Amino acid sequence: MYHPTTRVLAALELLQAHGRMTGAELARRLEVDVRTARRYIEMLQDLGIPIEGERGRYGAYRLRPGYKLPPMMFTEDEALALTLGLLLSRRSALGAATPAIESALAKLSRVMPASLQEQVQAVEESLILDVAPAESPPDSSVILTMSLAVHKQQRVRMTYRAWNGEETEREFDPYGLVYRDGRWYTTGYCHLRRAQRLFRLDRVLCIAMLDATFERPEGFDPLQEVVRTIANIPDDWYVEVVLETSMARAQEKIPPVMGTLTESDEGVVLRCHSYDLAWMARFLVGLGYPLVVREPPELRDELRRLAAEIASYAERS
Repeated sequence: MYHPTTRVLAALELLQAHGRMTGAELARRLEVDVRTARRYIEMLQDLGIPIEGERGRYGAYRLRPGYKLPPMMFTEDEALALTLGLLLSRRSALGAATPAIESALAKLSRVMPASLQEQVQAVEESLILDVAPAESPPDSSVILTMSLAVHKQQRVRMTYRAWNGEETEREFDPYGLVYRDGRWYTTGYCHLRRAQRLFRLDRVLCIAMLDATFERPEGFDPLQEVVRTIANIPDDWYVEVVLETSMARAQEKIPPVMGTLTESDEGVVLRCHSYDLAWMARFLVGLGYPLVVREPPELRDELRRLAAEIASYAERS
């Protein structure tokens, strides 16, 4: 919850960051009305902060040019938010960025009061983050360039190394970036393949932004697209099974990355790929729903073997 003093300091930080802001914009960012925002400005002026007001229809507030603010001041909530963000970044293993994260944590510590330093240090030393680290962390420059391209809707040229070692140069319109299960992905339109494609950022060898721009499809959801694409990556076996249950119950036990679920008159159809039919048989039995195997016939054999194995356990004494 914000207190008036916190909002006054936030107004000062906003003016420092943006240089010039209208009263309406300041009020919107502080989540107050324009009159209250004006009162915050007057309080800062009473404290000797040289804030100048521009009158007129397009008037605004700005710090006097050349004015230097004193060292940063953080509330407890701000310090905790910054620390948690940096710790999460370190856990996600942005390889080249690790020294920068440690440096940022050290700088934060130096500008904090002693009492706040102790609290933040306690969080850093006692908190255990159960977050999957990046298996193959990409270079931070790749993440920054791709993020900027997504933000500006600007095309990139990149050199990409596929799983088999083949290197290709391609132009790409990135629609979004996703960090999921320890890997960084980008999804968008590949001009080399003339189709939408998914790429792992750790396999991007070099990248540069181009002048060309693009329009992202309306309503495009990068996370949903990444999950859908991963679920449909071809593997040794294509599996299609009808589960005799409702869609809601199937979704409770089957993660989206596992495959696609479609309602039918017979129940819910699960379509996915698997390299291990024995594992797939155990997974399906573990769901606890009656089922019918459509594809492949070999999965029926694995279910029979599993049934015989389970029956043999019942005979033991």
